Amino acid sequence: MNKDAPFTLSSFPRAIMHIDGDAFFTSVEQSMHPRLKGLPVVTGKERGIIACASYEAKALGIKRGVGLWEARRMCPNLVVLPSDYESYSIYSKRMFEIMRRYTPEVEEYSIDEGFADITGMRRLFRCSYKDIAVQVQAAVCKELDITVSVGLSASKGLAKIASDYRKPNGITAVAGKHIHLFLQKVPLADVWGIGPSAQQLLRKYGLHTAYDFALRDEKWVRKMLHKPGWEIWHELRGRAVNPVDTQARPPQASIMKGKTFSAPSADPDYIYAKLVRNVESAFIKLRRLNMRAGEITVYLRTKDYQERGVGARLSGSTSNAMEATPLIRQMFNQLYAARREYRSTSVVLSRLESDSRQQYDLFDDRIQIERMREVGRVVDQVNRRYGKHRIFLGTGLSLKSVEMNDRDEPCWRKLNLLAGETQRRRIRIPRLDIKV
Repeated sequence: MNKDAPFTLSSFPRAIMHIDGDAFFTSVEQSMHPRLKGLPVVTGKERGIIACASYEAKALGIKRGVGLWEARRMCPNLVVLPSDYESYSIYSKRMFEIMRRYTPEVEEYSIDEGFADITGMRRLFRCSYKDIAVQVQAAVCKELDITVSVGLSASKGLAKIASDYRKPNGITAVAGKHIHLFLQKVPLADVWGIGPSAQQLLRKYGLHTAYDFALRDEKWVRKMLHKPGWEIWHELRGRAVNPVDTQARPPQASIMKGKTFSAPSADPDYIYAKLVRNVESAFIKLRRLNMRAGEITVYLRTKDYQERGVGARLSGSTSNAMEATPLIRQMFNQLYAARREYRSTSVVLSRLESDSRQQYDLFDDRIQIERMREVGRVVDQVNRRYGKHRIFLGTGLSLKSVEMNDRDEPCWRKLNLLAGETQRRRIRIPRLDIKV
């Protein structure tokens, strides 16, 4: 074995590219509002916790997950915005459309990052794989006015590490013959899939870098970290054991909806109403997916971030929130503690099954089941036309009387509709560039 290059490969046995948006949410806000460029910007005003920080804010030590009060103390001139997930989604779709111009094999890994297998595409574009990565990065910057970091290597694992190597707006291409040199610069903490516990274990055996791990014997790796660690080991050595997945995601195993209050509350009616609103939102999505739920779990989180939850099976799977509310009330009463202030509620629907293949039991009330299904269809029709939650359960009336504060401020896009738009019928354009 060559000690200097123990697992040298041809330059690109496969060419996998990873695109990662730089501070994606705040970059989109700065793209839509150029006056914000160069300023410290964060999103997450509606939650009271930073969801994303621009690089200008990060330079001041402000990070994701920090409370807004602490961030404002660190930077009194901080620009705090409510999250605009609709616009972020539009930008995300356009970013992936740009990637698909260069290869049909694109995996949408999350809203702001994805993989692309560009193996063989250099013949079509008459340039190197790195030049293709440069073109993708330039197209995203020119058309969306945001920056992305790009990693290029022989596997997804290597490409993901490489995209993070020169953030922001960087490109790192690691050819097969240079993998061993690159891994020597990568600490274990930066390896995709190796968590804190695995890091501690590997350090006990004197492993501190990705290179140290990649040099280990295959049998030892399988014994210590089992199949997941074995797959990471292969990926680090340039063997693509996890191909780019272009298929649609498999049916969801669960649906979760949660909401942080604009201000903590000890009012049981208000807290319960917020929980039920989450339940309604979850069932709306459930019906959109043409599914039913057989199990519900609810969570209450206190002002000091302590969370308690309880779950229960429904007597029969359903797609209508009305059938679940008696059980929701029982679980809420079990969790709620008087005089404690709560900051959020959430609900998880699980044991999902298709609503188109329902099998009736002998003692099922088929008429009632069909009535509930029809109620759900009517609610969805009205909401699609006039706006979400235009029809809601009576517990939601208490939400109307709650005094608004600055954290309830809607995002800019919802306050600035284009001609002909409504809150539920929107043109899929987050910004307009008009040159006169």
